Amino acid sequence: MKRILASVAAVALAAGISSASLTAASAAEWVLDSSHSQIVFSYNHLGYSTTYGMFSGFTGNISFDPADPAAGSVSVEIPTESLITGWAQRNQHFLSPDFFDKDAAPTITFKSTAVEVTGENTGNITGDLTMNGVTKPVVLAATLNNSGEHPMAKKPWAGFSATATIVRSEWDMGQFAPFVSDEVELMISVEAQPAE
Repeated sequence: MKRILASVAAVALAAGISSASLTAASAAEWVLDSSHSQIVFSYNHLGYSTTYGMFSGFTGNISFDPADPAAGSVSVEIPTESLITGWAQRNQHFLSPDFFDKDAAPTITFKSTAVEVTGENTGNITGDLTMNGVTKPVVLAATLNNSGEHPMAKKPWAGFSATATIVRSEWDMGQFAPFVSDEVELMISVEAQPAE
């Protein structure tokens, strides 16, 4: 049963396991493990380097109905000020009105609108990404990394990764483009556990 429940979470986020492999009879609710969930972003800086930043410590919920995997949903809330760049001046600039504008938009959110199964352990999750007060659709290419009983927590657990490319100017954050790349690569890694 624990293996089945872990697979349930995987489908909800990674859309990667067929409903035929599931025997649970009702929808399952899962939550992200904030201590092991990160979003890393990268962009090209003037052609000289690739610069990175990260959000970590955010929360999220997953809902999944084994009778209808495509109806699964994902919702994530990220405190804008949780941004980490490794350089205080860059952090301060990124959180200013030039970019994320943390005072006007203190929370970044992602809410899924569709789940498409693409393989045994892969799927596309389409959703609305809201940041800097602007909402635009984004497609995450997601993969189930692992599912099963957590060796220390002794309960069902699942881990996923996902990637996406966004154009930052679409969220009114186009400062210095095209010299600093308008395209931003996202690399996402999260873990999830059953909601209590």
